[in-house]
Amino acid sequence: MKFVRKHWSNILIILVIILLTIPQTRTEIQIFVNRLLASTPAKIEENNQKELTSYYWPLEDPYGRRKNLESSKNKVIFMNYWATWCPPCIAEMPDLERLYQKYQDQVDFYFVTNDDPEKVRSFMKKYEYTFPVYFSTGKKPENLSSNSLPTTYVIAKNGKIVFDKTGTANWNSDRFTSVLDHLIAE
Repeated sequence: MKFVRKHWSNILIILVIILLTIPQTRTEIQIFVNRLLASTPAKIEENNQKELTSYYWPLEDPYGRRKNLESSKNKVIFMNYWATWCPPCIAEMPDLERLYQKYQDQVDFYFVTNDDPEKVRSFMKKYEYTFPVYFSTGKKPENLSSNSLPTTYVIAKNGKIVFDKTGTANWNSDRFTSVLDHLIAE
C-alpha cells in the first residue's frame, strides 16, 4: 500500500498512456478533454472582419436534397465544418445541437462535412442530432475556406464574418448567445 501512495501519480500517468493507446478509449478521452478545455470564442474586432462577397455555394443534404447558401443572404448564418471521426468535432456537438434547438428559427445553420452520407446518417441517428448536415457539391466561397476541423463561421446579415473559430468551442454559452441575439436583432 505504501508503494501505491508513494507512486500514485506515476501509476495514473501510466494508466492514461495505456488508455490512450487503445482506440476505443482514446477517442472518448480526447472528446472529454476537448469538452473540458472548450471556451467561448471571441468575436472578431469590427475592423478585422472579412466580408462574404459571394454566397453562391451549392450544397446537398444526406438524402440528396439540394440547397444553396444564396438562400441565406441577409440572414445570420452559423457554418460549421466537421467530421464523424474528429474528436474535437464530436466534443462540441452536444452544445451545437442545443444551440440549434434554441435558434433554428432565427439563424440559418449549415453543418458541412465530407464524410460518407451513410456514415453521417448513422452518426446523426446514434446521437439523436437534428441539425442540418450538408455536403459541398461545388466550390465554396473564398472567405469560408479552411483545412482544419472543426472550423466555425458566424456571418452577420450584412455578410461580415463575425466569428472565425478553429477548434472546439463552447457555442452555447451566455456570452456567445448574447452576441448571437444582437446579430439577429440587427
